[in-house]
Amino acid sequence: MKLMKLVPDNTNIKFLKWRHVALGISTLMIIASIVLVATRGLNFGVDFVGGQMIQATFEKVEEAPIEELRTDIAALNLGDANIQRFGDPNVVSIRMRLSADEGDGLQEADTATIQITNMIEEKYADQGVRIDGVDAVSGKVSEELLSTGIYSLIFALLAISVYIWFRFEWQFGVGALFALFHDVALTFGFFALTQLEFNLNIIAALLTIIGYSLNDTIVVFDRVRENLRKYRKMDIVSLLDLSTNETLARTIMTSLTMVIALAALVTLGPDTIFGFTAAMLLGIFIGTYSSIYMANPVLIWLGVGPDSFIPPTTDADRQVQSMNEGFDGAQP
Repeated sequence: MKLMKLVPDNTNIKFLKWRHVALGISTLMIIASIVLVATRGLNFGVDFVGGQMIQATFEKVEEAPIEELRTDIAALNLGDANIQRFGDPNVVSIRMRLSADEGDGLQEADTATIQITNMIEEKYADQGVRIDGVDAVSGKVSEELLSTGIYSLIFALLAISVYIWFRFEWQFGVGALFALFHDVALTFGFFALTQLEFNLNIIAALLTIIGYSLNDTIVVFDRVRENLRKYRKMDIVSLLDLSTNETLARTIMTSLTMVIALAALVTLGPDTIFGFTAAMLLGIFIGTYSSIYMANPVLIWLGVGPDSFIPPTTDADRQVQSMNEGFDGAQP
C-alpha cells in the first residue's frame, strides 16, 4: 500500500524560470510599501503614542464581559480603546491613546478615563467590579518603546546576516538579508495600507516572521551547498531548482500546518490578536515566497557556481599531485 505524498519524488518545477518577473513584482511591492508608510503612516497603538490604561477586576464573575465592555465604551464616542484580558479571566485592561498634541491628549485621556470608570462602576456594580488603577504612558516613553522595537529589528537582521556569512559564505548572507528585508518591507506596507493597529505585538510578529523566513531559507541554502559539492558540472539555475524541489515537501508541510492554525485564529480568534495573527499569516506566504524567489536568485547574480567555493590549487598541491602520479606510474 502506497502512502500519498504531498510532493512526488520526481517533482521538477522550474521555479527560477520566473525569477525576473518575481523580482519586478517584488520591487514594485517594496516601493509601494515604502510610499504607503511615508504617506499614510502607521496606526500606532498606545505602546508607541502614549495614553492611559485602566485596570479593572470583576470579582463576582469568572470571566469579565469583554464584548459588552467594548460595546458600552464604543457608545461613549471617546475614540478607539484597546480592551483585553489582563492575566486572570476576570481582569481587564482598557487602553486609551493620546492625541497628536501630548498636552491636550493627556487632558482628553483624563476626561475619557473618568467617563469610562464611572460607566463601569455604575453598570457593572452587580458583578463586583473594582477599579485597580489607572496608569499613564507618556509620549516620551512610547517613543523609547518604538525606537527600541526598531533597533531590535535592525539588530536581528544584522545578526542573522553575520550568522549565515559564517555558517555558509557571504553570498548566502546577502541573499538571506535581501529576502528578510523584502519580508519586513511588505509587512510594514500591509499595516500602512490596512491601518491596523501597530503595537509591540506586531514587533513580536515581525521578529517571528524573520525567524520563520530565515529557517526556510537556511533549509534551502543547506541543500544548495550540498548539491554544489555533488553536481560539479550542473548549471547553477538547474541546481537551485533541484535544491528547491528537494526541500519542497518540507516547505509545504511546515507552511500548511502554520497557515491552518493561523487562519483559524484570524477568523475565530479575539479581536485583540487579529493584527498579530494577520501579520503572521502574511509572513508565512511572503517568507516562503522570498526563500525561493528572492534569496536564490541573489546567488546567481553574485556569480555563485559549482566551483565557487573550491580552494584554489597551490604550487605545493600541484607538486604533491605530480609525485602521486609518478608513484602510480612507477607501479607495475
